[in-house]
Amino acid sequence: MKRTISIIGLLTMVVALPAMGLAQVDNFGTADTLFAEVAKVNDLTWSITVSYTNDEWVEALSIPLKIDGGAVPVVGDSAVYTGGRVEDFNFKGFRADTAVQCVTMGMVANMGPTKYVLEPGSGRIVTVFVSSPKGMPIEKLTVDTTTTHPNNSLMVMAKKIQPGTKSGDPADTIPLERFKELEITPVFVVRQAK
Repeated sequence: MKRTISIIGLLTMVVALPAMGLAQVDNFGTADTLFAEVAKVNDLTWSITVSYTNDEWVEALSIPLKIDGGAVPVVGDSAVYTGGRVEDFNFKGFRADTAVQCVTMGMVANMGPTKYVLEPGSGRIVTVFVSSPKGMPIEKLTVDTTTTHPNNSLMVMAKKIQPGTKSGDPADTIPLERFKELEITPVFVVRQAK
């Protein structure tokens, strides 16, 4: 009997390992949260308002989303960064992949000698609009995070030097041994707009 219990415990750990690899990671304070709020605009268009809550300075975000309209094919047709927390970032990218019904958004604060950064806080990052390319009404839209080609997963990069910290390294150099410390995998929450 003890051997059976040991085997079951071992199997449970092996099955749980992949899930633990996808767990939230945040080496700075509390776990950050990314919200995707889904709202119906009209019969053919829905919006996904992406908001982010963070307690550290952030320099880059990668947000891939899987969108699903059930039996109705859908496409992410645009992203609006205006008025969002990353509006002044140097790079704000949006790529829709209609074949697998995904969108990938990437935001980078600095592509040169600017001082942009996403400061600690909470609020809207971007609004994505999803439509029905065949003109069929979208009854329900589901959203989840995913990994898109080639290897874009939900990830945030913290600024190397945080408020109240000191580093002997030059500000524009990230030592390879510390690179993983800056990666944040936020909590992902989907909610329906009221």
